[in-house]
Amino acid sequence: MGKTLNRIHPVSDPEATYFLQVSWEQDLGTGFGITLSDGQCAWTGTVSEAEISREAADMEMDRQKYVEELKKALIAAEESAGKYNFAIS
Repeated sequence: MGKTLNRIHPVSDPEATYFLQVSWEQDLGTGFGITLSDGQCAWTGTVSEAEISREAADMEMDRQKYVEELKKALIAAEESAGKYNFAIS
């Protein structure tokens, strides 16, 4: 099982700090759990393998490429700093 925790500053509220935790069993492509917290409240959810495939198809993107982009955006925050923006709504 893998798990990461990253600090993010959403473009929708750049002064705010959120913490994004992503956890997975095998790899992101098989689905993952996600928790977002502002330090006072936390929101959790899961993304299934089927939802990942559906989103990749909707974006007309190769599924493996889509999973690689998910990894960059959600897990590799240090390496991808400044390349991905988050908006909280």
